[in-house]
Amino acid sequence: MLTQFSLMVQGTTSDAGKSTLVAGLCRLLKRQGWSVAPFKSQNMALNSAVTADGGEIGRAQAVQAQACGIEPTVHMNPVLLKPNTDIGAQVIVHGKALADMDACAYHEYKPKVMGAVMHSFHHLQANYQAVIIEGAGSPAEINLRDRDIANMGFAEEADCPVIIIADIDKGGVFAHLYGTLALLSESEQNRVIGFVINRFRGDITLLQGGLDWLEQTTGKPVLGVLPYLHGLYLEQEDAIAVQQSDRGKFRIVVPCFPRISNHTDFDVLRLHPDVDLIMVPPNHPLPAADLIILPGSKSVQGDLRFLREQGWDAAINRHLRFGGKLIGICGGYQMLGEMLYDPLGLEGAAGSLAGLGLLPISTTLAAEKQLRRVTGTLKLTDETVVVTGYEIHAGVTETPADASQPMTLHCDDAVITDGLFSDDGLIFGTYLHGLFDEPAACNALLRWAGLQTDSAPDMQQLREHGIDRLADCLADHLHMEQLFALLASWEQRHAN
Repeated sequence: MLTQFSLMVQGTTSDAGKSTLVAGLCRLLKRQGWSVAPFKSQNMALNSAVTADGGEIGRAQAVQAQACGIEPTVHMNPVLLKPNTDIGAQVIVHGKALADMDACAYHEYKPKVMGAVMHSFHHLQANYQAVIIEGAGSPAEINLRDRDIANMGFAEEADCPVIIIADIDKGGVFAHLYGTLALLSESEQNRVIGFVINRFRGDITLLQGGLDWLEQTTGKPVLGVLPYLHGLYLEQEDAIAVQQSDRGKFRIVVPCFPRISNHTDFDVLRLHPDVDLIMVPPNHPLPAADLIILPGSKSVQGDLRFLREQGWDAAINRHLRFGGKLIGICGGYQMLGEMLYDPLGLEGAAGSLAGLGLLPISTTLAAEKQLRRVTGTLKLTDETVVVTGYEIHAGVTETPADASQPMTLHCDDAVITDGLFSDDGLIFGTYLHGLFDEPAACNALLRWAGLQTDSAPDMQQLREHGIDRLADCLADHLHMEQLFALLASWEQRHAN
């Protein structure tokens, strides 16, 4: 009888459905009484989450931990890469920033970091009955096979079975699955116990001939064909929807910097029934708006220069002259100030850069990053509301001595003041990610910006609903008895 197991989900491409399949499996196994945890050895994402002990991990693993009904820990994502240039990234190991490395330097470093990866994996194995592992990208990327720690390189080291998922909505699903398997080594092919096809629309009988061919040709079973789930909400690791929603009359505009981070801050606004959220891509003008929000950034000085090159600073000033409201979050907050100082060269060459000059603050980048989950209150003109969220920033911001900061936040035993309003009440800056997640806080902030409704969605409820929809889908369309039989057979063979 199967009492403990690990299973890895790899994909034929990025965005094949690995994260969602892992989240759905975690919730389904939890329903069945398993103690289960998610794991991703290496994640590359600018959307991150903060664990209770002040570590930083990929946001997808935090969502997967929620699916398991447990608190996220750094062991669920021991290596996080946060790109800060086209060829380099900040390397975060066990939740703490280790160093900035270019791609070649990190490739050389991978064998050293594998020890941290395996330590975390074994920690989860010792504490949970099931560990559901998410791969990264595709295992068939030949140029990355050497020293791989994210896909088959990890699977071989951990000696765990693998299922491969492909997105039929992209087209070429049989070529993706067959080709991926063909590009693996013999030992890696033997590790694959089955396939899953994701996002299918239409009559399943029309697919049957292809399923039969794939199983006969590869000798691997198709463990499920998952339908396209319209309207499914799960937080995204990186993808940004830039189109206009046209659902509401109140327009909120967010400029998308090259190194935009934690854009999941705006999911609640994207889902708000009275809001028309526009994520503006590069080389597009900022349209007229009721509210502009400057998002977080992994490279604040570089993204501020980019903002100016796009002419977005002139559009922001024009917006303010007409009485529009402006919010800056984290890196966007820092940009609103008078000066940005980088004496250690943490974001490039050491030096300083003038900010937008819209708030009387200045920010100095420091080597130690602030990572904390917080809860507290936000005081607006005529009301005080509860806020929850997290801080992820390397900057230390100085505010005027006589400034009245509108947020009082709590982290463990510490009390933190945060945020600033401009004297004319048009501009608000804060370090708090998740600013809009509490419905009362979202409603209050949108009233301050000019939207007089109380219809903000409940994000926690939406996350739970999305995870439950995934689990229901897997219960109906994934052959769990067959999967468990394959896992039991795998465990028996490898125990002998």
